[in-house]
Amino acid sequence: VLIYTQHFEQEHQIAMNVSRSHEQRNSCEIQHRPEKEQGNQPGEKVFKCISCWRTQMDLKETTKQQEIFRGKRKNTCAECGKNLCDYSTHIKRQRIHTGERPYECNECGKRFTKSSGLSEHKRIHTGERPYECRECGKRFTKSSALSEHQRIHTGERPFECRECGKCFTNTSGISKHQRIHTGERPYECRECGKNFTKSSALSEHQRIHTGERPYECSECGKTFNRSSNLITHQTIHTGERPYKCQECGKCFLSSSALSKHERIHTGERPYECSECRKCFLSSSALSEHERIHTGERPYECSECRKTFTRRSNFITHQRIHTGERPYKCCVCGKDFTRSSGLSEHQRIHTGERPFECHECGKCFTNTSALSKHQRIHTGSGPMNAVSVGKASLGPQPM
Repeated sequence: VLIYTQHFEQEHQIAMNVSRSHEQRNSCEIQHRPEKEQGNQPGEKVFKCISCWRTQMDLKETTKQQEIFRGKRKNTCAECGKNLCDYSTHIKRQRIHTGERPYECNECGKRFTKSSGLSEHKRIHTGERPYECRECGKRFTKSSALSEHQRIHTGERPFECRECGKCFTNTSGISKHQRIHTGERPYECRECGKNFTKSSALSEHQRIHTGERPYECSECGKTFNRSSNLITHQTIHTGERPYKCQECGKCFLSSSALSKHERIHTGERPYECSECRKCFLSSSALSEHERIHTGERPYECSECRKTFTRRSNFITHQRIHTGERPYKCCVCGKDFTRSSGLSEHQRIHTGERPFECHECGKCFTNTSALSKHQRIHTGSGPMNAVSVGKASLGPQPM
């Protein structure tokens, strides 16, 4: 016991001397002396300086214990003051401030601050997806991506907005959402100076200037500047509407369209105009509205130079020149330039008249017909006499 105690005290004293030498920024004497001059016997441990990255045996662990006993940590980041648990974590932390990225991908040259980041990235090239969801079998390249995905099955939304209480499955989702409240738009277009809340929105916008349309439909060859627009377009060919509203049963082409629709039931209008305080269901609706204040008409027809505030109106207008009528009635084969035109037409076959006059209860197939009818009751506008005249002739086909 006595021999062991003396041996431990000797080790402890050596470690203290090395640690003290570092504090004083002096070179460590122990690391330079030959082992026989250090008085080492066979089986004894050899301590070497931490800062020179040479092989070490126990010093790192011993120094960590000393810091715990003495109530301080040596691995404190000089830039931000954060305390790190060990030297390697300290080094990784410093790379955030220095920008150093020592790990390079042999395939594409992309660099990373951590070896783990490089390992995850390499799976893009190899196609490896080692993390599998037990619920649906979907696989992922990162464990964090799997964790986020699993929240779809569990319903967990651990990240809550302090402003409105809305919850999200991941930190990126809440960060993007919070910009609605702060008004922050950190991504700026170098061409026109317009700012965006998301980098993806900026990338999509820049294609207006470049004319790039990288997404092509395999059925008809039509190209799009957004992948979401391609997906929506492809459902014209497939007829698929996979996203169903639980409230009313209406089906949609995309999850984003369903989300916007659901706000009709909840009454949520999270996007507010900073000029007039009017609120909207979607960010795109807000952007279109803001052009009323700015006068911006970013969509220009290359055929006739007519400009538009809304992209949807621009696309519909272009069909005048191209003759395209992509929306076809499955009953009679009549085709239309707009989906709304097809929807109104289909009510002829179904007999549906969803727009009701609150004054007399008469129903109509579209809003314009209802508006014209309501002038009979209000007595407003030049259409009143025509409407009355038509009414005297009996029911008119819609």
